[in-house]
Amino acid sequence: MDYLAGLNPTQRAAVEQTEGPVMIVAGAGSGKTRVITYRVAHLIRKGVDPFNILVLTFTNKAAKEMRERIMKVVGGEAKNIWMGTFHAVFARILRVEAELIGYPRNFTIYDTDDTKSLLRAILKEMNLDDKLYNVNQVYGRISSAKNNLISPQEYTKNEAIMAEDRENGRPQMGQVYYTYAQRCYRAGAMDFDDLLFKTNVLLNKYPETLHKYQHQFKYLMVDEYQDTNFSQYLIVKRLAAVQENICVVGDDAQSIYAFRGANIQNILNFQKDYPDVNIYKLEQNYRSTKTIVNAANSIIANNKHQLEKHVFSDNEEGDKIKVVRAFSDNEEGKIVAEAILQQKALSGGVFKDYAILYRTNAQSRAMEEALRKLNIPYKIYGGTSFYQRKEIKDLIAYFRLTYNPNDEEALKRVINYPRRGIGDTTVEKIIVAADKNQFRLWDVVLNAHTFLDGRSANAVGQFGTMVQSFQAIGKTASAFDTAMHIAQHSGILKDLYADKSVEGLSRYENIQELLNGIKEFSEREDLEEKGLDIFLQDVALLTNDDNDKDPNADTVSLMTIHASKGLEFLHVFIVGLEENLFPSQLSLNSRTELEEERRLFYVAVTRAEKRLHLSYATSRYRWGTLNNCEPSRFLDELNPACLDLDFRPRMPQNKEDGFTSDRVAWQQKDVFSKPKPATQPKLVKTTSILPKAHKPTEGFAPSDTSRLQVGMEVEHERFGFGKVINLEGNKSDIKATIFFKELGQKQLLLKFAKLRIVD
Repeated sequence: MDYLAGLNPTQRAAVEQTEGPVMIVAGAGSGKTRVITYRVAHLIRKGVDPFNILVLTFTNKAAKEMRERIMKVVGGEAKNIWMGTFHAVFARILRVEAELIGYPRNFTIYDTDDTKSLLRAILKEMNLDDKLYNVNQVYGRISSAKNNLISPQEYTKNEAIMAEDRENGRPQMGQVYYTYAQRCYRAGAMDFDDLLFKTNVLLNKYPETLHKYQHQFKYLMVDEYQDTNFSQYLIVKRLAAVQENICVVGDDAQSIYAFRGANIQNILNFQKDYPDVNIYKLEQNYRSTKTIVNAANSIIANNKHQLEKHVFSDNEEGDKIKVVRAFSDNEEGKIVAEAILQQKALSGGVFKDYAILYRTNAQSRAMEEALRKLNIPYKIYGGTSFYQRKEIKDLIAYFRLTYNPNDEEALKRVINYPRRGIGDTTVEKIIVAADKNQFRLWDVVLNAHTFLDGRSANAVGQFGTMVQSFQAIGKTASAFDTAMHIAQHSGILKDLYADKSVEGLSRYENIQELLNGIKEFSEREDLEEKGLDIFLQDVALLTNDDNDKDPNADTVSLMTIHASKGLEFLHVFIVGLEENLFPSQLSLNSRTELEEERRLFYVAVTRAEKRLHLSYATSRYRWGTLNNCEPSRFLDELNPACLDLDFRPRMPQNKEDGFTSDRVAWQQKDVFSKPKPATQPKLVKTTSILPKAHKPTEGFAPSDTSRLQVGMEVEHERFGFGKVINLEGNKSDIKATIFFKELGQKQLLLKFAKLRIVD
């Protein structure tokens, strides 16, 4: 296979430049993933040992896709590349080296819920006002400190930081951070930020360990370099210091994660870090039409701080970008939903070709209502992950406790689930005894009769004995056999099986699915280590892209613009283009913040391949009050030649226009309500796509719905025929979710619904 033949000259040059520092500035849709994968394959073809190659990504999906592509070129050797997310790769290193910094190799990785649970407990113990010390703000403050490599000790010694906390009414913040760090250490646990923070500690404190990995990783590649924070930047810089065979790939125009700590200066200053760097600019966009690319260029040109490049496309010219005005957010949703139906009818295709992007999650409501009314199936990205469901987290807590009995969050979660007579009072006594004697909670559990009395001591002692039996099983049994044993003997399976409600059945099936996943994991041939502890690490390190979504489902995608990064769709609708919404009101305090908002708009525009629609509302409810809205300044910045409407800003004529800006008065232009017949097809009338009234079947009579099950066909007197897709609730209050052929999805209480089951 001549893998280099399909590359353009710049892509090929970047692939073949394997030595020394390299920066690949990859514009949107420019074939970035192909260049990274072929560059790694090229290194292996040249004789570089895959074990000496480190590739860092930001999502598991990206790492998996790259490895699969590399395997097509070099075969099984691709399995030996050190490739994965920053957190996954450095968790792997810490598993080997953790004892140097005082942690067990089987340390637990706390997810966000674990972290917040521990912080709530600490705030309660310290008698701090949970309104002043809001757990989300406390968590964010600690996360920011770690990402800037500020330890608890350094935090409390930094007068500027402490003064800021005092001004914000949180003078005890430093003590909270210190206590949190101590409790994590006592539990043998690290949170996500620790995986980077502790890696920096390891490489800084132990030069011989740094030397070891500097010589192991002779070639480093970092994807999405513009999204790295200070902690990630420092690790990469240290690892590359000896060989300097470092290649970073990214696009400063797509740096949109400052709120997570990403520092755009890392990519802007790369040339200062490595003066002899070879720079390659991937400027040809293979994804979008010329019109969309030109529009995106006109937007990003307004940013002052950026790497110079000119993205172009050799694709077709494409349709001009439609800009639509609505009088409210509900009307905006209706216009978008009708446009999707119309476009699908005109050009064919499927619903999964369409995406609706918005600045904030709250905007999805109006879109969802409009789509449901027109029977358009949709999927919201960013919903609850399979691994965040309660029953799954409960069983995984047992798994975690089996391999790390010092994991206090796991212990507190399951010590009385299923119920075994260990109430909150007993748990509080265990915590007090542990703190008083400087013990871990597990030490108190194992010595329950020393610290507790009577029935409580017996119940806690039996719990400890049960967990020890799980530990014994785990030393010899496979991942699946261990998991099944724990599920059965912990009582979880029995407890869920006894719950005959619809929710109980669903939870029981979810546990079965988890066990099925562990079975598949234990039979994978590409893994050397297949223990349940390794499975736990994989679960803990899942990224947002790993939620249980069916990639083949034919649904319109709804998501925030942040969630859309890395994705592409034939047709994209960007909604809510209004001042103080997009750009966000919170981003108008500085040029830096405004430029990030503009990059976010750039990312949204460049998700579109064929057609792009922009819309805004002239009024929108906020906190129960109807507000007049001004069109976004970003609309002003679009190249007029890319739009299908005559777009010339003019001064508002009077104060009744709805806003007082003297910059632009888009909503006054008659042209917005009068599409050009030569370039824009006439909208389908609403009446032509609304369902007709249902005529019930002759002799219609409601059925006994006590036997109703998911999947059954039913008839409703007014709504017509539909299929039951979900049942929830208990006994007389069971609620059915039914997808009606004419009306879409509706929820009905069975005791009032009067449904006929279609046999």
